[in-house]
Amino acid sequence: MRIEVNGEPREVTSETLAQALAELGWAGARVATALNGVFVPKGARAQTALTNGDRLEVLAPMQGG
Repeated sequence: MRIEVNGEPREVTSETLAQALAELGWAGARVATALNGVFVPKGARAQTALTNGDRLEVLAPMQGG
């Protein structure tokens, strides 16, 4: 299916957000996720289904002052 990841179109075969993160290389990363503008906590990713056209934002924490 085709989804948008951080503003870029991507093709994924995953059915859930957790599977998509693994497929996209973020399996073990500490990231925050939002699907279609709604925050998705880590514990809900495995149950969060993806559909064609979804917009996924993946944000990694940054250090700085």
